[in-house]
Amino acid sequence: MYQHLTHIESPADLKKMKPEQLPELAAEVRQFLLDMVSVTGGHLGSNLGTVELSIALLYCFDSPRDKIIWDVGHQAYTHKILTGRRDRFHTQRQYKGLSGFPKRSESEHDAFGVGHSSTSISAALGMAAAADLSGSRNHSIAVIGDGSLTGGMAFEALNQAGHLKKNLVVILNDNEMSISKNVGAFSSFISRKMTGKYFRDLKKEMQGLLRNIPAIGSDILHFAKRAENSLKGFLTPGSLFEALGFDYLGPLDGHDLPQLIEVFNNITQLDGPLLVHVLTTKGKGYQPAEQNPDKFHGVGAFDLATGKGTAKGSVKSYTDLFGEAMLDLAEQDPKVVAITAAMRDGTGLKTFSERFPKRFFDVGIAEQHGMTFAAGLAAEGFRPVTAIYSTFVQRAYDQVFHDICLQHLPVTIAMDRAGLVGDDGPTHHGVMDYSYLRHLPGLTLMAPKDENELRHMLKTAVCSGVPITLRYPRGAGQGVALDRDLKILEIGRGEVLREGSDLCIIAIGSTVYPALQAAQTLHVQGISAGVVNARFIKPLDAELILSVAGSCGRIMTVEENVLQGGFGSAVLELLNDNAMQHVRIKRLGIPDRFVEQGSQARLRQDLGIDAEGIAAAARLFLKS
Repeated sequence: MYQHLTHIESPADLKKMKPEQLPELAAEVRQFLLDMVSVTGGHLGSNLGTVELSIALLYCFDSPRDKIIWDVGHQAYTHKILTGRRDRFHTQRQYKGLSGFPKRSESEHDAFGVGHSSTSISAALGMAAAADLSGSRNHSIAVIGDGSLTGGMAFEALNQAGHLKKNLVVILNDNEMSISKNVGAFSSFISRKMTGKYFRDLKKEMQGLLRNIPAIGSDILHFAKRAENSLKGFLTPGSLFEALGFDYLGPLDGHDLPQLIEVFNNITQLDGPLLVHVLTTKGKGYQPAEQNPDKFHGVGAFDLATGKGTAKGSVKSYTDLFGEAMLDLAEQDPKVVAITAAMRDGTGLKTFSERFPKRFFDVGIAEQHGMTFAAGLAAEGFRPVTAIYSTFVQRAYDQVFHDICLQHLPVTIAMDRAGLVGDDGPTHHGVMDYSYLRHLPGLTLMAPKDENELRHMLKTAVCSGVPITLRYPRGAGQGVALDRDLKILEIGRGEVLREGSDLCIIAIGSTVYPALQAAQTLHVQGISAGVVNARFIKPLDAELILSVAGSCGRIMTVEENVLQGGFGSAVLELLNDNAMQHVRIKRLGIPDRFVEQGSQARLRQDLGIDAEGIAAAARLFLKS
């Protein structure tokens, strides 16, 4: 079925192919991607769009000596397949399988780990500087998507790269910008010719001749350079990059392999910072993905013939119910606005954006800006809700500190995908937010036990008048009945769900229902375990926690967050501050290590925070 692909175990095998065979290989890779991802799920649209680009990079450059850094890493599937991981690709994003992102420990061809965005140019520039210091002539290539270029860090790196003048190649993978075919074709012709050896030699020779003309030579050379830049700026969208100190080439057709190879071969001989603008199509070669690129950005298993998902499920997700609650709140209050960072669909705000377009803001991959933008809205009397994945809130910690908490502005930070997210692995697990947020003065932290409580917590946050974070997990809710009306909860008040005399399990968020199941298991075994739904990480319900601690003498906390500085640590501090050192406490949560990818259920089992693990820990705790 795969005439060429099965013979490629490394870039060295790829380089043995004739250029005219490469389009056939691209078709095989594209079919291989469809065959694999339709079964395992994964990031499909972006990878279908980078097949030819990946082939051309590995064909023209010398990986791993030349450093190829992908940004965001979810567009690097073809790179993985062609660098010795084809036979294991069916394990990608699976438990103990290949990562869905470049990973340094996985292959020498993965020059840098990239799970978050906008980092590739900085890393590549660092590698280019290292090559210069060590006297190496290898290339550093950053492949950055147009979405990642909205991140401020990318522009910081571009600015320094233009100043340092190191040998750096930045490839802008543009799959959104619309440029007319005529301009694109002419510009790609200019780029190919201007990077060719004949033109470069002629240019150097002319520069030397002009410099040697007495009195006027330098002026003529300056004028010629301005004329060249003006022509390129008029014909191409590269004037911004030229202003930052880059030579700009493009835009090129990212699916035209002969053109890509000609340009890449040429630029291996160039010095200094260079930006190559490549136009690609998300979902290229698969009609359902081309027609619905957002839907096929990240997919579960799907039917290849129809493009429809095969997963079954009737229980709505936390994300969906958050989106529905946002609609209810916006209907009631015209001051409610929604903000997200390039994740409109992923955070459940698509319908909100359609119904309230003037009150919806997508800031792009720019979480720092999004937080301060929300603070500005709050300062003027609005009630902004910023919906961002937990792991990406980390990027905006300084803004949460200075621009929201320090000024005590009523911004609601809705942290989706909190806890263990599953297949995307350690770069996407949201297991640190309790720890890096709970020490910020004036910030309230809460987490619902189920989707009904999520809706009430969102109402509470929006109406609170204070900075609040609301954290909820990825995936389906508990399937509980939903109250018709949203209500405001008392901030800092937990609830007792089950009485017990031998110990009390104090759980938070996604661990509450497993704690209840564990308590029932323990009851059958003759152990009386109480369960408290803490609801709030900050402020803690001190009265309730101290009461149950004093009555049973043994407390076990359970959280889907790292143990260091997390919810259990907060309870320990509370007991210590109230001179209750006699109370014994056991903390369950995420240990001091990065958790790899796998299903949420399997990871919770491994970490001992599912119902069975909680029950087992309780039995050992009572025996010790």
